[in-house]
Parts: sequence; C-alpha cells; structure tokens
Amino acid sequence: MLMILSAGIAPGFALLCYFYLRDQFEPEPILAVIKAFIYGAVITFPIMFMQYVLTTEHLLPGNVQNAFIQSSLLEEFFKWFILFFITFQNEEFTEPFDGIVYGVSVSLGFATVENILYLFANGVGLAFGRAFMPVSSHALFGVIMGYYLGKARFSSKHRLSLIILSFIIPYMLHGFYDYIMLTQHRWIYYMIPFMLGLWWLALKKVKQAHLLSAQHLKQQSVHQNQTYF
Repeated sequence: MLMILSAGIAPGFALLCYFYLRDQFEPEPILAVIKAFIYGAVITFPIMFMQYVLTTEHLLPGNVQNAFIQSSLLEEFFKWFILFFITFQNEEFTEPFDGIVYGVSVSLGFATVENILYLFANGVGLAFGRAFMPVSSHALFGVIMGYYLGKARFSSKHRLSLIILSFIIPYMLHGFYDYIMLTQHRWIYYMIPFMLGLWWLALKKVKQAHLLSAQHLKQQSVHQNQTYF
C-alpha cells in the first residue's frame, strides 16, 4: 500500500515542484498552492461518479463522445471552474505567471488522486507509464489553462476571449489525447509525438508567462513611483 501511494503521489509532486520553482518573480504562498491542489483532489470524486454513471448506463457509446465529453469535457470543465470562480479571485494572484502555478496545482490535485486510485485497481507496475502520460498531460493542460487565465486577469483587452481560450484549448487537447488512446491500436506511435508537442507548447507558454509577469511588475513599479512623486 505504501509503495502504491508513493508511486501515485511522486510524479504529481515532482511536476508541481518543477512548475512552482519556475516562478521567477513572486512565488505563491505554499498554503495557497496546497489549497488549489486540494480543490483539484476533491473534484476527482464527483467527476469519477459522473463518468461511472455515463459508462454503466451506456449514455455515450462512441469513441468521440467518450473522449470529448465523458473524459475531456467533464475533467477540464471542473478544473476550469475551480480556477476561474475560486482561484482567479484570489488576492494572492498577483502576476500572470501565477495562473500557471494555480492551473498546474488544480490539475495535479485531480491527476494525483486519479493516479492513486488507478494504481490501487491495476497495480504499481503501471506507475511509470502513468507518470509519463496521464499525470504529466494533466499538468500540461493546467499550464495552458493557467496561462490564458493569468493573461486574462491582467489584460484590459480581449479578456473574454482569453477566458474562453483558457477552457477551449485544454479541452480540445485533452479530447485528442483520449481519442488517440481509444481508437489507435498502436497508440504509442501517435502518443509520443503528441506528448512532445504538448511539452513544447506548455514550455512555450511558460516563457510567454514569464515575459508577461516581467512587463506587469515593471508597469506596477512605474505606477508606484509616479504615485509616490
């Protein structure tokens, strides 16, 4: 049991630390990050219950419906809901890069609980593959979601469009991820380039968020100096 718990928690913890430490300016309070992680963990249970009902009642029989509704829509919407209606309003959310930290925290809260339950059901032998694909993909979807929400919070232009993109892009990527897993017999040949592309996109958003945070903090400093004088 201890081995399964360790294997289930370790990849999420490592990824959370990685993206948290990428915050170059004003790192988020640990307590705020833990709260976001817990929110993500809690939503795992209602999501899994709804997915169970959809499966047992055969309400979504096709692969497209399974990929884009049962999995992607439910999971990304609940994560987005937490980020937008709770974390987005957090007073600790002080720069654009914070959106990525919170997005990753919520996503990995969900992914970690899901991973633990999956390993309990199917064995610790699948831990490496789970770390490489499902857990890391959730983190990367969280990066992209958080990037657009962070940009929206501190932008006076196109805010609604950015908020919509913060849901639509992770939703579509997640849907394609599951569609590959459900429909391709040799899915590994498709999944490796997909995951490499997802990492490339997420790390690009990390760099862009750093630039946005630097610009935001510079503008804040100028404004404070003008106010002072």
